[in-house]
Amino acid sequence: MENKSPEHVHCLIIGSGPAGYTAAIYAARAALKPVLYQGIQPGGQLTITTEVENYPGYADGVQGPEMMVDFEKQAVRMGADIRFGLATKVDFSQRPFKVEIDEEKELTADAVIIATGASAKWLGLESEQRLNGFGVSACAVCDGFFFRGKEVAIVGAGDTACEEAVYLSKLATTVHMIVRKGEDGMKASKVMQDRVKATPNIKVYWNSETIEVVGEQKVSSVKIRNNQDGSIVDVPISGFFVAIGHQPNSDIFKDYITMDEAGYIQTVPGSSRTNVEGVFAAGDVQDKTYRQAVTAAGSGCMAALDAERFLSAVGHV
Repeated sequence: MENKSPEHVHCLIIGSGPAGYTAAIYAARAALKPVLYQGIQPGGQLTITTEVENYPGYADGVQGPEMMVDFEKQAVRMGADIRFGLATKVDFSQRPFKVEIDEEKELTADAVIIATGASAKWLGLESEQRLNGFGVSACAVCDGFFFRGKEVAIVGAGDTACEEAVYLSKLATTVHMIVRKGEDGMKASKVMQDRVKATPNIKVYWNSETIEVVGEQKVSSVKIRNNQDGSIVDVPISGFFVAIGHQPNSDIFKDYITMDEAGYIQTVPGSSRTNVEGVFAAGDVQDKTYRQAVTAAGSGCMAALDAERFLSAVGHV
């Protein structure tokens, strides 16, 4: 960070999903003159989602990328300064905080809102990425509705995978659950394992892995290999869900911000405050429980209000 005269920002927002844009809307209306850097994926995870039907206010549903454009337009109309750029380094050891953008531009900020989100972990298959949004999803709660009355598959062995399998079982005719290890290798709690086993339309494939998600314009089947005998089955499905976890985008903050063992930023309960006074966190980077657009937007509102109160208390408003 050698820029001799860094730009100073009153309220800096890092990230541009529902949390970041909502924080920008509220901060702009509070005359905090927010500057928001969109990061490597402007709009966040919703830009790789197709139809969104569970966000209030969109009676007929909306495409994920379109919704994020709407959020951005509203933030700009309120006066937020929205910019392309990725935060690559921070120094939260003292105020004003220092943030480096794209490894070259230095900023200082009186308050920072972290809304960098989380990224779904994927299996790494070419077919999985090609059909992402066309039957492949990393969020059963978001997209399960579209597979009502159809057969689906889900990959994973933890509590989230089990919860999503049970959720999908109420919508789909059959849920094919692919587990890499045997029953003794399940990471999920016993109560969740028992719930899966007690659900008649969940079929578990133990010691198995996905070879390929089959389909041209949409998912048509999944090829599953049994790692014990090498046999391969081709199971007809319409939806393929990956539930092997999420990775919060929090690495650049780890020297200053308290996180849990998985890298999720820990906030003071009932607030967006982190362990560093003047730094706030909102959205999926601090929420491993709900991970919905509407909850992220709500926490973005909280972060902006918390930032406004902080800046007022230290005499910057």
